[in-house]
Amino acid sequence: MIQSMTGFGKHVVQLPSKKITVELKSLNSKNLDLNARMPTAYREKELELRKLIASSLVRGKIDFGLYVENTGSETSAQVNETVVRQYMKQLESIAHGDDFKLLEMALRLPDAMKTEREDIDEEEYQAIQEALKKALSEINKFRSQEGLVLENDFIMRVKTMESLLEAVIQMDPDRQATIRERLEKAVADIKAEVDENRFEQELIYYLEKYDITEEKIRLANHLDYFSKTLKSSDSNGKKLGFISQEIGREINTIGSKANYAPMQQLVVQMKDELEKIKEQMLNVL
Repeated sequence: MIQSMTGFGKHVVQLPSKKITVELKSLNSKNLDLNARMPTAYREKELELRKLIASSLVRGKIDFGLYVENTGSETSAQVNETVVRQYMKQLESIAHGDDFKLLEMALRLPDAMKTEREDIDEEEYQAIQEALKKALSEINKFRSQEGLVLENDFIMRVKTMESLLEAVIQMDPDRQATIRERLEKAVADIKAEVDENRFEQELIYYLEKYDITEEKIRLANHLDYFSKTLKSSDSNGKKLGFISQEIGREINTIGSKANYAPMQQLVVQMKDELEKIKEQMLNVL
């Protein structure tokens, strides 16, 4: 079953003094492109969290957000009293004002607040890991649901191409007869004596040149292989992309050899279906 690269997952954990929120968003990308946003105090764990995400999501443009909100009465931010007093003294020498106004200005200046870095305790980190795993589960579920929609669309379009190919097969005898008739008429219009044996050899040469038997067989095989790959246990968008290229190559060859307007119309319809598959294929994991 295929998976989409588009997805969203979120999980929230409430600890005694902190609320931890993990969010994951993903879009299509050729490779894994992971962007992480988290508080500076948690950066030491970024590499481990990245590995956990990469092992689950494999490919796509991923936005990972870790948000930590203090819900307890304690705070690690404190007023840097010495620095603030120095600021107030300097401001007083520049412009006279009441202490409240000077304090208000001083608190806006750099280093007015100091934050003591707290180590992440093991219990908190385990909570973050669990939240991330549940968010990964959510985003993979989302990806699978989106993948099912894509799969149904692909199945419908492959069946349409198979029907068009069947129409090409049914039409081929008439096409060959028309080409033969066209060549015979062209020779007759010359109004010159023609060696019948030589003419028959040339006719066979041109009919073989326009023969599409191998292309019809290969196209049918590629369409069947595409359908089987869709049903495989692993999502493999790159493999499906390669098969799509082979399908396109056979359709193009049939179109170039057809030399018959009704068949070329069928080829155009097959190209249209394949183009829609290729557009959606960019989003398959």
